[in-house]
Amino acid sequence: MDDTIDKLPEPKDVTYQRPVKLDDALLMTKFGIYNLCLITISGTILAAVLLETLGISYVLPVAECDLLLTTKEKGVLSAISFAGIISSSHLWGFLADTRGRRTVILPTLFLAFVSTVLSSFTTNFWLITLTRFFTGFFISGSSATIYAYLGEFHAKSNSSRAIMGASFVFGVGCILLPLIAWSVINQEWEFTIPLLNIVYRPWRLFIVVCGLPSLVCGIALLYFPESPKFLFSRGHEQATIEIVHKMYRWNTSGKGSKLELSSLLPETEAQQTKIRREEAANGKSVMRLLKQMWQQTAPLFMGTYRNRTTIICVLQFGIYLTSNGMYMFFPDILNRIAELEDQGVTRTTVCQAVYSTKVDLSALQLPELNATALPEVCHQKLDISAYEHSFVLETIYALGFAVIGLIINAVGKLPILVFIFGFCGICGILIVFIDLPLLAIWFYVILLTCGFCISVVNACTVDLFPTNLRAMAVCISLMFGRLGSVVGANIVGLLLDSQCELTFWISGVSLIGCGVLSFFIPNIYKRNATADRFSVSSR
Repeated sequence: MDDTIDKLPEPKDVTYQRPVKLDDALLMTKFGIYNLCLITISGTILAAVLLETLGISYVLPVAECDLLLTTKEKGVLSAISFAGIISSSHLWGFLADTRGRRTVILPTLFLAFVSTVLSSFTTNFWLITLTRFFTGFFISGSSATIYAYLGEFHAKSNSSRAIMGASFVFGVGCILLPLIAWSVINQEWEFTIPLLNIVYRPWRLFIVVCGLPSLVCGIALLYFPESPKFLFSRGHEQATIEIVHKMYRWNTSGKGSKLELSSLLPETEAQQTKIRREEAANGKSVMRLLKQMWQQTAPLFMGTYRNRTTIICVLQFGIYLTSNGMYMFFPDILNRIAELEDQGVTRTTVCQAVYSTKVDLSALQLPELNATALPEVCHQKLDISAYEHSFVLETIYALGFAVIGLIINAVGKLPILVFIFGFCGICGILIVFIDLPLLAIWFYVILLTCGFCISVVNACTVDLFPTNLRAMAVCISLMFGRLGSVVGANIVGLLLDSQCELTFWISGVSLIGCGVLSFFIPNIYKRNATADRFSVSSR
């Protein structure tokens, strides 16, 4: 596509031939197919992160017999991708700032896909845990960097619009997740791979399908250059001008007046920041890199910023503890409820259903049982209700984010946080007592919508920290959030079969506690948040 456009005849008209600011040059390129392609790729990368981390929740109920998974091991496996993200996101963010955005995004996408494919062929808990950890480790590289990469192809006046466009594509990916899972996992086929001694079933294919967006986006990015703003900040003026010319040709299909730039005006940058960036880019010592990473992070935990950072991190930890930790077992629990309903049970609590359908995997280790002679207790499909309610949940998320974005300026952040935390927390506690399965499931859905608060807390973070600390503050808070995912998933995995009620009490009480803590966010009473700031979101 690029070669075709490059060969188009260029008009002789010259529109610009003088030094301009890079932001002005990006505005001259118009807004067209080049920008739309980048937005689509960026949104798909964000969706790929969702598929890689949350897609495993649909695999656990149907893979437990093939991999001999206990409920505790399911908790570990559901959280291990987040552990990979936590362990690497700080590193990838630092490398993206010093080595380049595309330099980090491109290889990590391909490596994440390779790790995903390998995980689909694993035969036991430890192997799939290891491969899923590396999947999270690598996919973190693109998720931590794609916002900066996309925004730096646009002028400041257009960057928020581009990010919102990518967020829309991400929202579509959220809605498609249960549909993709249903179309793949509920198929009836299998075949044996003698060399690996495994029976290849639909859940293994689903894991590969979840990794395909990473591969597709990696291939697509081969046709796109490094961020022009990053190149320009590194002194590559001519390369930056060439990118601007290419964007213009794509957006005008070679039919517009010729855009010719001779040079770009240098951008002002604090000398200390510039020296630190150059030192980081040229640094070869591991200890020097670690020291520089610490210098960028330490101010968040000192002086007046310490309390702010602590509150934001605790809030994100509490939100992710439930929104992702409890979500990982959502399809599994719904499947258990449906199993009891098929047996004619119409009045039961969620926890009674969990206790009644507990799987004893010890029998599966008997030598007379082989891969093709699984007992009836093993599920090779998920009940359709699991997909239906997951689809409803993701649709609520997509619509809810839009509604909150419209009202946040008028209502303010504090009322939204208190309402969501309080309402979701109360619903989580009531699940323990409700013996009408359908009503309990809807309360479960409401409990999981506490994820709305992630974006609102991010908006608070943007308001609380200055420009030089803002990106790192969001990064650190989301790292604590993903740590909450790991802790939450393991708590559920550890307690679900023996202390099911306690898992919902922990989620409900922690959310109510977060609602109380929200009152202590500095400047929370001011209604000065902007829609652009609200767009800084991550689920």
